Amino acid sequence: MKQDIIELIRDALGRLVADGTLALEALPEPQLDRTRDPAHGDFATNIAMVLAKQARTKPRDLAQRLVEALPASAAVARVEIAGPGFINFFLTEAAYHALVPQIMTAGPDYGRSQVGAGRRVQVEFVSANPTGPLHVGHGRGAAYGSVVADLLAAVGFDVHREYYVNDAGRQMDILGTSVWLRYLELCGEELTFPSNGYKGDYVWDIAATLHREHGDAYRVAADAVFAGVAADDDGAGGGDKEAHIDDLIAAAKRLLGDNRYRFVFELGLNTILDDIRDDLAGFGVDYQEWYSERTLTESGAVNKAIERLRASGHVYEQNGALWFRSTEFGDEKDRVVVRDNGQTTYFASDIAYHMDKLERGFERVIDIWGADHHGYVPRVKAALEALGDDASRLEVLLVQFAILYRGGEKAQMSTRSGEFVTLRQLREEVGRDAARFFYVMRRCEQHLDFDLDLAKSESSDNPVYYVQYAHARVCSVLRQAAERGIVIEPSAGTTHLDRLVEPQEQALLRSIGRYPEVVEGAALKAEPHQLTHYLRDLANELHTYYNAHQFLVDDAALRDARIKLILAVRQVLRNGLGLLGVSAPENM
Repeated sequence: MKQDIIELIRDALGRLVADGTLALEALPEPQLDRTRDPAHGDFATNIAMVLAKQARTKPRDLAQRLVEALPASAAVARVEIAGPGFINFFLTEAAYHALVPQIMTAGPDYGRSQVGAGRRVQVEFVSANPTGPLHVGHGRGAAYGSVVADLLAAVGFDVHREYYVNDAGRQMDILGTSVWLRYLELCGEELTFPSNGYKGDYVWDIAATLHREHGDAYRVAADAVFAGVAADDDGAGGGDKEAHIDDLIAAAKRLLGDNRYRFVFELGLNTILDDIRDDLAGFGVDYQEWYSERTLTESGAVNKAIERLRASGHVYEQNGALWFRSTEFGDEKDRVVVRDNGQTTYFASDIAYHMDKLERGFERVIDIWGADHHGYVPRVKAALEALGDDASRLEVLLVQFAILYRGGEKAQMSTRSGEFVTLRQLREEVGRDAARFFYVMRRCEQHLDFDLDLAKSESSDNPVYYVQYAHARVCSVLRQAAERGIVIEPSAGTTHLDRLVEPQEQALLRSIGRYPEVVEGAALKAEPHQLTHYLRDLANELHTYYNAHQFLVDDAALRDARIKLILAVRQVLRNGLGLLGVSAPENM
């Protein structure tokens, strides 16, 4: 409906250009919005005010000429000029009636479009370090990223979903060393586990696999492991936990040797990464690519990025390290890309990764990060500018972690200590549908309190249950009809739809007409919550209608019209839930 009105406006603009009223090299895309007050029509445009200066005329005068140039349309009842030059469009009832057969014919394609015109977009999300299972905090980024990607695909973009696997660096060495130390304990060695090691039960599980399959093959006396190691933090200000774990990592590498250490390292990495893959698949999240950080070094991409920075004069040496002049691009301080020991930094890998993203030809690159990475955004954009790339092609969306509440009590979240609720546990407790819906109900930058008890409740207060129940209610009407021997065969076209005169029916017709606009807006603004709010409102209108009127009435024409309407509503609910990765049950 919206696009049809836009085409009418474009046609009118073309006529004004042709008669010399407007001098335009290209027709602008009119801005057309839904009106908030039905008294002002269904849609309104400010195009006359936008072009008035160029046309050297008053906005209202130009609006009048535009209205006079509009082609006749069966969908438009009347057009009015309001205020300083707004043009308000009032649609006919027939235009809304025509939506019903359109929706039923389009089926799952209703609401989809080609706004993106096949343009390539990469969406990278979750990308949690494979140092432990995904917890409920990661779940929000997973749901948000998945829905944003699906929304973009729904409006015509060519979307590439990617997970960046941080399979190199210090955190992975801490994990590998933690696994080995737990293994030594299973071998009978007595030791004090480092305060900065990974302590979750999953570390014990990986260590148990190593011990079960290889016995004492990786055993080293605890005294040899801890010889010369810096003291750990004793909790009273003594010792250094960072130096302690670094010394233990060095000891593990020295005592095991390259091959055996690499085996332990890979066992920890692959076990956790396989678990993450399974967990995300069970959550309805799929990727086209799992991109390994280590391949950046192996392929020479990191060195290539550093050399490009060197060639452009944006790096310098100081105290044996190589620094990127990020302060020249607004950063608070310069950043190390190569340490004094010759090792490249995590930041250097990130520069190379984003360089590679743009080299792969994506028109737009969307990174979805945790809100705690907000300070990292200008740093990466600065590096892209220094490389001579277009930093505006990178868009970083920050997602606040969700805070889980059970029985009014806040759940603990710490991967290092092992005190957290995993995403898998959340799915098992509340179900995939509720988890995904709840995660995207708010703007990504807003804090989210995830009420576990509400997510499990079967009440109108539970938004996902409320929306799914609306879908199931329509299905129940069809079952009731079958039980009563009433054959449901809605007539073709708009026959009988003029019988839909009740306020609830008019509200539903206008709501289902808005669905394509909601999908487009949610996609282009990366705001899935727009869709969840729309579905809740549509479900509320369906429930209100269901409670106020009978559908299986004796009047065959009225019954036909009402059945058509609720079938169209059911299709919209199903399509919207599908974009959220939520099921549309027929029984509840």
